[in-house]
Amino acid sequence: MRRIIAAWIAAIFAALVASSAPAQTSFPARTVKFIVPFPGGGINDVLARIIGDKLQAKWGQPVVVENKTGAGGNIGADLAYQSEPDGYTLLLSPPGPLAINQTLYKHLSYKPQEFVPITVVGSVPNVVIVRKELPVTSLKELIDYVRANPGKVTFGSQGNGATPHLTAMMFRGMTDTQMVHVPFRDGRVKILAIADTHRSRVLPEIPTTAEAGLPGLVSTGWFALAAPPKTSPALASDIAKAAVEVIKTPDVQAKFRAASVGPIGNSPAEMAAFIRAEAQRWGEVIKKNNIVVD
Repeated sequence: MRRIIAAWIAAIFAALVASSAPAQTSFPARTVKFIVPFPGGGINDVLARIIGDKLQAKWGQPVVVENKTGAGGNIGADLAYQSEPDGYTLLLSPPGPLAINQTLYKHLSYKPQEFVPITVVGSVPNVVIVRKELPVTSLKELIDYVRANPGKVTFGSQGNGATPHLTAMMFRGMTDTQMVHVPFRDGRVKILAIADTHRSRVLPEIPTTAEAGLPGLVSTGWFALAAPPKTSPALASDIAKAAVEVIKTPDVQAKFRAASVGPIGNSPAEMAAFIRAEAQRWGEVIKKNNIVVD
């Protein structure tokens, strides 16, 4: 009988201790940080701040944006990669650090494929543009012109390995043409085609590359949210659910479209499949053209 009473007392004491322990705090319990691997003021930074403000209101915890720039996005990506997998440091990035740089750079201090996907935030289709003075008005005319002037036509981009550069290299391979890459920006241009599977809401009068006769030329710039390696799938799913709910709100969608960005907001599994496809697409272009950034 004494043993039974002692067991009861022990059980009651254990229950009292358990009930007095603080309950496990749900995520987030403190500041969440978005690392943007490119300078402030760019579209990557703008989207991070739009989403961050809404998540801050939703979570009741601060969400801050830190711009960690340099090396094609690799510095910021490495900082996020090395962070604790607790959801409090996330990477919001364009294609380079997540799907391109592992093939483009000889050496990286991080492994893009080990980031834990959360959601693709939005996308911006690349466009085929030419100088207004160039005597072409369609994609077909541009192909004919470049073929008639091999090695004499230059194309510009933000720099080696940027998606516009890789898109032009894809175009060159698909059309069997020769052009010279000159990294620069030219504001006096005309748009010939949208490199996407559907027309842009911002430029509905511009045909897609498929409509213009080159269906394989599909290239979009996009922005995605990812977590450090070893972040639990459950936590990534919870963050994705909150982020997608924010992205789907009318005011966020309006702000995205005002910035010429198409809102997406998909699941971690969908983002993972998308990133794999993008890495394969651009990896093939990079290898085929022997593009390397040291």
